[in-house]
Amino acid sequence: MATIRKLRGRWQAQVRRRGTKPRAKSFDAKTDAEAWARALEAEVDRHGLAPDTKILETTTFGDLLRRYRAEVSPTKRGAPQEIQRLGVLARHEIAHRTLVGLSPSDVSAFRDERLASVSPATTLREMAILSHVLEVAIRDWGYPLGRNVAKLVRRPSVRNERKRRLEGDEEQRLLNACSGGKIPYLKTLLLVAIESSMRRGELLGLTWDDLSHNRRVITLGMTKNGEGREVPLSPRAFDALIAWRNDAASDDPRIFPMRTGSLEQVWRRLLVRAGIQSLRFHDLRHEGVSRLFERGLNVIEVATISGHKELRMLRRYAHLSADDLVARLS
Repeated sequence: MATIRKLRGRWQAQVRRRGTKPRAKSFDAKTDAEAWARALEAEVDRHGLAPDTKILETTTFGDLLRRYRAEVSPTKRGAPQEIQRLGVLARHEIAHRTLVGLSPSDVSAFRDERLASVSPATTLREMAILSHVLEVAIRDWGYPLGRNVAKLVRRPSVRNERKRRLEGDEEQRLLNACSGGKIPYLKTLLLVAIESSMRRGELLGLTWDDLSHNRRVITLGMTKNGEGREVPLSPRAFDALIAWRNDAASDDPRIFPMRTGSLEQVWRRLLVRAGIQSLRFHDLRHEGVSRLFERGLNVIEVATISGHKELRMLRRYAHLSADDLVARLS
């Protein structure tokens, strides 16, 4: 049995079990002391040990964020974006909560406040990091948290699927408008994006060494899903790349020497010249994946080219033309 006694105006509970470290804690109310003692005794009976929860009383969630940023984030490819989101968490009131007092309601309050100012998708990514910080603290750092409170909170639903594809003569208008800009390889970039279904970051990271002339294949190293892959090129994409290499006057090893921010600006100006609205560069990946399906490739074949790990994600990209499907059913 636990010992409950009044000591210096507060109620102290002591729990002793043979072979385990004695534990004691003080409370303002006797009922709180009794409840804590019962819970700790039950924990000892179940697991044969009494976790030392004192560290939870002196460690804040902000302490975990700082350690996670120093030890975990640098190992990830998306470290800059993750560190930015960790900063959002660090500036929020939740960072000042001690681990012993961190509750699902704190996570819910963070979620609701963020939803009032940012999109559900952004909030979802921030909550995912919040949850992973706690998971690492429990599994790798040995913090005696009984549960990951972030997993008890409802996540915001995200419905940002796009069905935008190139319509009518939009592709030709885009390609024609490339000649009005100052980027000599822009037309080649668009052609390869549509034909290969590669991501923007993959395209901008390509070097001439990645291109195999005899195999007509581009070899990607580390990609967004953590794995490399080989991307077969259509004759149209391959010919465009060879033509650009023959015309390129620079010795730059990169095929498309441009940064992401620069591409966004170039893309906006291109849309104006082409007279096209509501089209994102990423929509070219949608277009490319959909065309692969329309050519008759199956899900596994398309995933091999596009790099999707989860096949269900292809449903977000494979918006097939009804006219083409009718023709195939005939």
